[in-house]
Amino acid sequence: MPDIALPELLRRLFDAAVESAQARHCLPPHLPPPPRGRTVVIGAGKASATMAQTLEQHWDGALSGVVITRYGYGASCRNIEILQAGHPLPDVAGLQATERLLQAVQGLSDQDLVIALISGGGSSLLVRPLPGLTLAHEQALTSALLQCGAPIAEINCVRRHLSAAKGGRLATACLPAQVLTLAISDVPGDRACDIASGPTVADPTSSADALRILRHYRLEVPEQVLHTLQQASAESVKPDDPRLARTAFQLVATPEHALHAAARCAREHGIKAMILSDQIQGEAREVARVLAAIALQVAAYGEPQPPPLLLLSGGETTVTVRGQGQGGRNSEFALALALALDSHPAIHALAADTDGIDGNAEIAGAIVTPDSLERAARLGLNARDALNSNDAHGFFSALGDSVVTGPTFTNVNDFRALLVQSRAQ
Repeated sequence: MPDIALPELLRRLFDAAVESAQARHCLPPHLPPPPRGRTVVIGAGKASATMAQTLEQHWDGALSGVVITRYGYGASCRNIEILQAGHPLPDVAGLQATERLLQAVQGLSDQDLVIALISGGGSSLLVRPLPGLTLAHEQALTSALLQCGAPIAEINCVRRHLSAAKGGRLATACLPAQVLTLAISDVPGDRACDIASGPTVADPTSSADALRILRHYRLEVPEQVLHTLQQASAESVKPDDPRLARTAFQLVATPEHALHAAARCAREHGIKAMILSDQIQGEAREVARVLAAIALQVAAYGEPQPPPLLLLSGGETTVTVRGQGQGGRNSEFALALALALDSHPAIHALAADTDGIDGNAEIAGAIVTPDSLERAARLGLNARDALNSNDAHGFFSALGDSVVTGPTFTNVNDFRALLVQSRAQ
C-alpha cells in the first residue's frame, strides 16, 4: 500500500476524477470550425460557465451568447453573458435568464451556428413552463420528484413534457441556424435526452409516460400539471422531427472517463483498480449493502481479485426521504456502507458527487473509515438512527468526515471508491 493516509488517497482519487471532467481539458478537442455567419453560444448547467470560458479562449472569430449556471458556479467571459440561477429548485432568476437566452437565438439565419453547452443541473436552470403553468407549479413538481426516490431518467421525462425549453424545444427556437450541442454527461447511460432534460435533442418518451410516472409514485402535484400533460402541447420534439435535421450532439466528458482517471491515479500509487459500473442506480442504502458485500468478498477470499484492490463505481442513486434530515444520496450511501461493513479493519471508502453538492447541502459526500462507527458512538451518535432519519450529513459532519469541495464547475455524477487493503496489513 502507498505511503499515504488512506482517506487522503481516496480524496486524491476523487479529485483526479473531477479534474478529468474540467472544461479546459475535455472541451477544446471538440470545437467546430467557425461558420460563415454568426456564432451564438448558449448553455445551461453547472459546467456551462467554465465551458463558455474555455470556448472563448480557444475560438478564432467573433461570438456572443448567454449561458445559465448555478449560483456560485460562474466564470469570467468577455463576450458570453453568464447568468446564475437556482438549483436544485428553479427560481425567478432562472425564469428571467431563460428568457434572455431565448432572445439571444432570435433572428438567426441558416449561415449561423449555435453552440449549446449543456451539463448536469440544466434541468433546474432552464425555466420556461408551458402555457398555463407557472414557476410555482415547476417548483412544486421538482420538489416532489426529488423526494420520491424516482431515478433521474423518470424525473427528467416529466420535466421535458412540462417545459417550453426542454425536450428538444430549445433547438427548434434556434431555427434555421445549425445547432451543435457539446455536453458533459451526469446521467447513467449518457442518454442525450436525460442530460439537462435534453433541451436540444429528440425525446423518445411521451407525455403519457410522464403521467404514468406521476401516478406510479402517487405524487401530489398541482392539478394544472396533470391537465397540461393530457394536452397535445405537452408533447416534446420526437426523433423523426424535421426541425432537428441541422442539429448535432457530442459528449465531451462522461462518468466513465472520470472513473478511468481515478483508476489511473490509483495505479500510480501502486494499487489495482476495478471499475464495477458507471451506471449504478437504486436506493442509496440498498446499493451500499451490495457494494459492501463485494468489498467483504475481496477482503475475505480475494475474489474477484485479491487485495489491495480499489473498487470504483458511478451512476446516480436515489434517496426516498422519510425522516427529518436533508437526504443526500452519497452521504446516505456512505452511512449505510459503514453499517454494512461493521467496522471491517481493511476497508476504507469515499462517496461524493462530482458537482460538490450532495442533495441540497453544500457537501459533496463523506469518507468511511474502519473506526467511523466507534468514533460516532463516543460522540453519542447512533448511526442507525441517523440513517432512518436521512441525516447522514449531520452524522459525518459531526465526525469531521464530510467531503467539502466548494464549486467544482463540472458534474459527472456520483463517485464511489472502496479501497480494500491486503489481509496481511
